[in-house]
Amino acid sequence: MEKQKMDRKQEKFKILKFGGTSLGTVERIKHVANLICNNELNLVVLSAMSGTTNSLAEIASLLFNGDIDGAQRDIKRLESKYIEVADKLYLSAKSIEEAKKFILCSFSSLQTIAQSPISSKQEKIILSQGELLITRLMHIYLKEIGIVSVLLPAIEFMRTDRNGEPDIHFIKRNVCKLLKHYPNNRLFITQGYICRNVSGEIDNLQRGGSDYTASLLGSALNACEIQIWTDIDGLHNNDPRVSTTAPVRTLTFDEASKLAYFGAKILHPTCILPAKLKNIPVRLLNTMNPQAPGTLISDTADTGKIKAVAAKDNVTYIKLRSHYKIPCYRFLEKIFHCFAQSHTPIDLVVTSNVEISLSIDNKIHLPKIISMLERYADVSVEDDMVIICVVGDLKWYNVGFEHQIVEALKDIPVRMISYGDNCDVSFVMRRDDKKRALEALSQRVFS
Repeated sequence: MEKQKMDRKQEKFKILKFGGTSLGTVERIKHVANLICNNELNLVVLSAMSGTTNSLAEIASLLFNGDIDGAQRDIKRLESKYIEVADKLYLSAKSIEEAKKFILCSFSSLQTIAQSPISSKQEKIILSQGELLITRLMHIYLKEIGIVSVLLPAIEFMRTDRNGEPDIHFIKRNVCKLLKHYPNNRLFITQGYICRNVSGEIDNLQRGGSDYTASLLGSALNACEIQIWTDIDGLHNNDPRVSTTAPVRTLTFDEASKLAYFGAKILHPTCILPAKLKNIPVRLLNTMNPQAPGTLISDTADTGKIKAVAAKDNVTYIKLRSHYKIPCYRFLEKIFHCFAQSHTPIDLVVTSNVEISLSIDNKIHLPKIISMLERYADVSVEDDMVIICVVGDLKWYNVGFEHQIVEALKDIPVRMISYGDNCDVSFVMRRDDKKRALEALSQRVFS
């Protein structure tokens, strides 16, 4: 016993996150259980079963719109789905009874909420049920097959601050405090996505938040590795819907962050930063093909290589030309202040002394922004644009990559080119040219 405690103290956690598709059927739940039962020190983060969060969001939408009957009907339908899962997942009557008791309790609370139109606070409670259900079902299944696991409630240690950002110090202090109660255990299960806010209310980390949960916990525990398990063999070098692709086996943190931000769906953009700050490798793996090498994200670069291409849709392109009403050195300040006031991030920007081109992907406050911008500049706006981002070791001294990229796009009209002198070159163009651009880059850069 003393030796086991000593080994546990010296050993580092692995964080394993499984997405909804990896848990989408009874067979896949069992498969994930086999993957996590490897006698390593594992903290497993689970997303809701595929389709559940969408169903819960639809229930919340019906309640917001006052359709009480429709919401209650959908709650019963989703409850029946989980009862069926319990019947198929477990062999013993005891496990089935325990699972069904939790399922019925969870959906009873939803039916109670669904007695009248809801608030945003109640919406968050509704959306949290998917993760709470899958982690409890997994915990019961592991117990049935003789595997000891500890179910850690994420709402006891995952919290956001008054700005809606993760409270890093709170998370580290409380997850470490909770783990100290289980010094001899090696397998822990918790929920991704859900948390509490600074007021103590149930909240969430938005879509893709389970990746973020995994990365934050990896950082808090100084993990040896963060594994993101999906149904794809790592991150690919292009969009498989428009081009033949190949997996990218290694990426730097910066390269992965750019690809995630500019359209690669396998990884959530926020996932990278906590891992990068602690230099914790992130490995993207395929639940359906566990032997595949996947993609390793670390601080080690493959020098001089173009790695991958990603595309971001629903982009708005804005071009500004100064009225010369203010000095040139104040023009940029005024323009960026307009976006800062509206809490609207800018994806890309290119500027000269009197002209600025930029792109955004959030149009909620665009009318207000344009109204403010027009005090200082002539403003033109184009919707239905995309950003094509080429990622790799593209530093200025690695000559030749510019020619390859521009040559590939020579027949495609481009509104804007942004080069950050690090790991990416990005282009803004019309949505109608997206497929042609991705195919041309694939043929010229990767062939």
